[in-house]
Amino acid sequence: AYQIEGGWNEDGKGESNWDHFTHYHKNKIKTHENGDVACDFYHRYESDIELMHKMHIPASRFSIGWSRVLPQGIGQINQKGIDFYNKVIDKSLKEGVTPWVTCYHWDIPQALEAKGGWTNRDVIKWFEEFVEVCALKFGDRVKNWMVFNEPMSFTLAGYMLGIHAPGGAISFDKFYASTHHVVMSHGAGGRIIREHVKNANVGTTFSCIPIDGWKDKPANLEAAKRVDVMANRLFIEPVLGMGYPLHDLPALKHIEKYIHAGDEEKMKFDFDFIGLQNYTRWVVKNLGLVPMVHAINIKPSKMGHDLTEMGWEVYPEGMYRIIKQFAAYPGVKKIYLTENGVAFKDELVNGEINDVKRIQYLKDYLQQVLKAKRGGINIGGYFIWSFLDNFEWAEGYRPKLGIVAVDYKTQQRTIKASGKWFSDFLKG
Repeated sequence: AYQIEGGWNEDGKGESNWDHFTHYHKNKIKTHENGDVACDFYHRYESDIELMHKMHIPASRFSIGWSRVLPQGIGQINQKGIDFYNKVIDKSLKEGVTPWVTCYHWDIPQALEAKGGWTNRDVIKWFEEFVEVCALKFGDRVKNWMVFNEPMSFTLAGYMLGIHAPGGAISFDKFYASTHHVVMSHGAGGRIIREHVKNANVGTTFSCIPIDGWKDKPANLEAAKRVDVMANRLFIEPVLGMGYPLHDLPALKHIEKYIHAGDEEKMKFDFDFIGLQNYTRWVVKNLGLVPMVHAINIKPSKMGHDLTEMGWEVYPEGMYRIIKQFAAYPGVKKIYLTENGVAFKDELVNGEINDVKRIQYLKDYLQQVLKAKRGGINIGGYFIWSFLDNFEWAEGYRPKLGIVAVDYKTQQRTIKASGKWFSDFLKG
């Protein structure tokens, strides 16, 4: 929502933590930009959804802006916010584009952030109220739901490192508290959707990344195991009823002070599917000076592969590896690839964007998804990130990940060569 909608203070919408962060901590955005207007999807949703239909895109994954429907986070519902999402859902269905709704994609209302946000245990009941509103208002037409988007990203980057909203000084305690409250909210949100939405297909999404030890040295391989806990295991294992992986990352013992009696059972939820989001891999080496994981990433430029505009290594094999890793959990029934894509430098020449490197990237990564599917893994589907170029958080508008370009001055859309290729691919 924050990345594409704009209309940040229109029609009764409240301030979100990302509105606040980009307005008052603009130096933390590399380009000093914000999402006040973004792709202006708030006003252009009809033509954008029509474009999806024209491009044969059968499903659209989007999030509900918490502060658009509950401006203060709890209490009074903003009917105009509800009306907007109803119009998006109805238009999507009219155009044959199945809506897949993510409840939370990083934008908690600032009114709740001011009370501690995800570090405040009360956030579990705040989130329950928000999810219940979404389920009751949209569940008659929306059957595919994701509770969270990438919990590691907003807990680590936001509450521990302060490079994302809400910002602030480095804090390990905030990270441990927010992590546990998000884990608890997975089950809380999932149960509410199941209660109120008939025939709901309920999942959640995780950022995930294969981790290798530099030059296969024993100390580096041990470091890779610790980083794997943080990057891939921390959120899914307690949801699957396995508890927190404290044994393999002893620093996580500090999370125990936030666990109340009965929490272990409430952390569990039997999701219908898990969404995986993969772009690259990390290669790490042991370094005791680094807190928690005692490891540091090797520069991707040393790996000998192409790099994206984000400085990430292009490593298609990582997609297959991460699918296999998550499919090995007995509690994972089905996997969707809910994000995958790439930022390369786009050039508009004579009204065309010939992004051949993005086409090759998508082909290579899709081949790895197909390999996993042919190997017997239950793959439900694949969503590109992203349909439109958009606001990429602390990176601002510089990285272009869309298959449709956006001119932010005119809001003109241009289908890139990758978009035309993907459209043909989907058409068959």
